[in-house]
Amino acid sequence: MSRKFEKASGQCLCGAVKYEIDGEISSFHICYCSRCRHATGSAHASSIFTQPENISWRSGKELIQRFELESAKSWAKQFCKVCGSSVPYVNRSGTFLVVPVGSLNEDVHITPDDRIFCEDRCTWVEGIQDSPEFPALPSKF
Repeated sequence: MSRKFEKASGQCLCGAVKYEIDGEISSFHICYCSRCRHATGSAHASSIFTQPENISWRSGKELIQRFELESAKSWAKQFCKVCGSSVPYVNRSGTFLVVPVGSLNEDVHITPDDRIFCEDRCTWVEGIQDSPEFPALPSKF
């Protein structure tokens, strides 16, 4: 299992913002903190961390909006101004490029390193995965 992007591509939902990643993966976190839950509108955020120089913007860079929460030391988010979906961003200190895994077009074939801020996890999330009460259904999209 490689810990490296090899020309992996990604984009926003509408396709206006496109990028390519190439380089070593530092870490892959599943984060349950309340900021990530609110920002994604889901139970957690799935993010891969790599070096800032590992991204090449292919189109739509001018359509990216950045939001930094004033009360947070390092939390930020970037998204497409057209469709609102998350795109990669460099953290405030400039040390990491944070890539929302859901914005990638290809499977990077790695598993998360850990789950962080689990104490903030919503109780309804516990037990849902692989539960017979909530079976995985085939996609109808």
